[in-house]
Amino acid sequence: MTVRRTRFVSTGSALPRQCLSNEDLSRLVDTSDEWIIQRTGIRQRHLAGDGETTGTLAVDAARTALERADVSPDDVDLIVVATTTADHTFPATATRVQADLGMTRGVAFDLQAVCSGFVFALATADNFIRLGQADRALVIGSETFTRLLDWTDRTTCVLFGDGAGAVLLEGTDGTGTVADQGVLSTHIYSDGRQYEKLMVDGGPSSTRTVGHVRMDGKEVFKHAVSNMAYALEEALNSTGFSVDDLDWVIPHQANRRILDATAKRVALDPAKIVVSVERHANTSAASVPLALDEAVCDGRIKAGQLLLLEAMGGGFTWGSALVRW
Repeated sequence: MTVRRTRFVSTGSALPRQCLSNEDLSRLVDTSDEWIIQRTGIRQRHLAGDGETTGTLAVDAARTALERADVSPDDVDLIVVATTTADHTFPATATRVQADLGMTRGVAFDLQAVCSGFVFALATADNFIRLGQADRALVIGSETFTRLLDWTDRTTCVLFGDGAGAVLLEGTDGTGTVADQGVLSTHIYSDGRQYEKLMVDGGPSSTRTVGHVRMDGKEVFKHAVSNMAYALEEALNSTGFSVDDLDWVIPHQANRRILDATAKRVALDPAKIVVSVERHANTSAASVPLALDEAVCDGRIKAGQLLLLEAMGGGFTWGSALVRW
């Protein structure tokens, strides 16, 4: 039996020029390098400066992915930008990316699932490709999340950074077995009852302001561990794999303690986790593709390996994608 699969062709990423270390941050807020590392594993983060926006970072990441694959923008049918920090309330940042890349056809739109956004966008693009509604797609996670921070709140301002990551996808024929290259499964979830546990206290409809990030840290930690473990297990159960079959897990880079606790819960070898949180901090929808691009570029990820991408974010939202590279 022949089935249509979604294959990863290339990756790309972009980071703002300015890098803020924990020591730099300690001069702005009552914190310390030791305190941040102990509780989060973060050592530095990048901050978008003048002329750098969610859209410009997304364009840079997407352009790199296209150049690495030697693919023209007009050979792309679909752009999905996962972001919480759009350049404007409307139109979609993805349409700005489409124009700046010189893409004159296809469709482009944004998707908002906060830190789970890239996994949700990947699941969306996978459905477009499997159904034959697109042959090639750019899926981008891009954020200027630091522009939502209250820099007097040390419980949140130390956690986040800015950046973008992109993947170029294309349809390919598979046999319908788990030996196929490409996306093998996606699972996405949400629970709106947890709406206020992790949110921004503003918006054009409610307060007519941008607002700031507010978070119940203990509740977010608890749900992040249980939800990401659940998403991983569902991906494995649906395909017949065990945790030992995984070559790499690329999780949302929220907090090193969350990554370690999740690995312990599912009996995953910590050496199989791609970790970039110490260099990027939590870049929301950009964190999974940033970590993925890093591991592809340094050679850790190789053809034929089995990858599990997973994330959890405000809403609450969470999900996973199982991929044969």
